[in-house]
Amino acid sequence: MVMKHYPPEFRAEAVALYRSRPGVTIKSVADDLGVNHETLRNWIRLEDAQRTGAPAATTASASAPVSPEDENAALRRRIRELEEERDILRKAAKYFGGRDALVNRFQFVDDHQRHHGVKRLCQVIGLARSSYYHWKTTAPDRAARAADDARLAARIRVIHRDSAGTYGVPRITAELRDTGDPVNHKRVARVMRGIGLAGLRLRRRHRTTLADPAAAKAPDLLGRDFTADTPNTRYVGDITYLPIADGTFLYLATVMDLCSRRLAGWAVADHMRTDLVLDALHAAERTRGSLAGAIFHSDHGAQYGARAFADACHAAGVTRSMGAVGSSADNAAAESLNASFKRETLQGAQNWANETWLPQFVATRRCSAR
Repeated sequence: MVMKHYPPEFRAEAVALYRSRPGVTIKSVADDLGVNHETLRNWIRLEDAQRTGAPAATTASASAPVSPEDENAALRRRIRELEEERDILRKAAKYFGGRDALVNRFQFVDDHQRHHGVKRLCQVIGLARSSYYHWKTTAPDRAARAADDARLAARIRVIHRDSAGTYGVPRITAELRDTGDPVNHKRVARVMRGIGLAGLRLRRRHRTTLADPAAAKAPDLLGRDFTADTPNTRYVGDITYLPIADGTFLYLATVMDLCSRRLAGWAVADHMRTDLVLDALHAAERTRGSLAGAIFHSDHGAQYGARAFADACHAAGVTRSMGAVGSSADNAAAESLNASFKRETLQGAQNWANETWLPQFVATRRCSAR
């Protein structure tokens, strides 16, 4: 191999580097420094000889002067290496503008490895060859995951469109699970970000419920635990107003199953009398066939405290439950259903044009799983 001319300082630093790394070979250090391993071995021998005062056992090539022709050949070889490195970096520049720089580097090596070789490309762009080969061998698995994500994205688009663009990650996840796809909500969130979909989020509106001091009270059997392991065991209900364009109001009473987060019963009327909540309870009873053994939780609204409603619950085998007076958090699941229904259907508007389409839309709503 043609020897280069190295200054004494470089030789001393090379020997010091070898001695500072116990367990490494001369060849590995020489490769890191870009010198011939026999040259480095001679430098080490020479320093050992200088330390002990013994003559150095060096090869002729290490002590012989380097001819100008050899110097020029080494320079030309180095120039070719630099030109190749420049060419590689120019080609790589367009790969590094994307979001995932590491994947782009892998792809660059894969696209140009026939011309420059994997080893040389990895050296220039600072990539471990083992990482590239791992990326290469796992390509089929990534392709399968991408195809599965594309299938999931198509289903998410359908659910999102059917909800008029209102459903977010929790409710889309619930819809997918209802249809037999046990998908994780984090995966749904990732896919939705990738296809640019999100649920509707608008400013919340608040209202208060006036309790009837004379009405019979029921204990709080939920304690803000708005979950259920099986359907038809725990329900929550509430009343909300629906503003119509002609200046009038309709009122919606709901009965939601805490297991499925779907409406089991509901009623719409132009009044807030006890008949409204009775109709919603009877609708849930018709939907489920029987409510015997279930708990129905509500606020302290006068309609839910009425004797007629208590009698209807008793006849249906339902145990009543009530939160604290003036605490919306004690009936948060029902409050969330009604609030999200109005935000998502109105989408910033002040009222509905008419009431003719409300029943069909209400029947399809699912409460956010919070």
